[in-house]
Amino acid sequence: MKTQEPEPIAGALMTATAILTLALISAFFLLSRSVDRGTHALGRVVVSLADIPAGKPGSPAEKGRRPNGDLRYSVSVAGAPRRGGEEAEVTIVEWSDFQCPFCGRVNPTLRRVEAAYGDRVALVFKHLPLPMHPGAPAAHAAAEAAHRQGRFWEMHDRIFSNPRDVKPETLARYAGEIGLDIPRFREDSQSAAIRARIRSDAEEAEKLGVTGTPSFFVNGRFLSGAQPYESFKRLIDEELKGPG
Repeated sequence: MKTQEPEPIAGALMTATAILTLALISAFFLLSRSVDRGTHALGRVVVSLADIPAGKPGSPAEKGRRPNGDLRYSVSVAGAPRRGGEEAEVTIVEWSDFQCPFCGRVNPTLRRVEAAYGDRVALVFKHLPLPMHPGAPAAHAAAEAAHRQGRFWEMHDRIFSNPRDVKPETLARYAGEIGLDIPRFREDSQSAAIRARIRSDAEEAEKLGVTGTPSFFVNGRFLSGAQPYESFKRLIDEELKGPG
């Protein structure tokens, strides 16, 4: 008795099924690697500004709408860490998370911007620790505590050098390395005032409609994600050129 060979149609169906499965797996992998042009998202709907004529500040409006890159928004910089010329023509405000990989990735780009434009550009840092990064609040508190002693950017750079390690002893070691008063640093890191400052930055981001990190406002014009140098250059040059 002969063994019956598989039907040609059945074999073709098995092959097609295998190819389709591999294609779906590949598509999922590629999609998971492209997250909003290099941002970490909050994962929840927030309140944004209204769509209004360009060049005018907005106010909180309907939910689910991010800032419009063609408009200009009013962003507070009072009391925030700042680097650059005191009378800079362009101010870049960044909302960042110390444990966001995209935030770390954009730092060399920001350094390049500062090197290229000097005192014509200022950089302002705003806190936005995201829920998926459990160590971020402690890192932001340490950075803000360092800011109270005039050493924010030194702490900023050390934390970003190894953002996975934000243990209390590591942050205290950084504080010692940059010359902080350690007892004051420890006290400030745990203070209600610093928690309130970080919460205030996050609330402002929510009102503006910021949904992830890093997020930037270049003289009030929104730029999302770990953008290349050329994206910053385009906006900065437009601002330096002025109307017309």
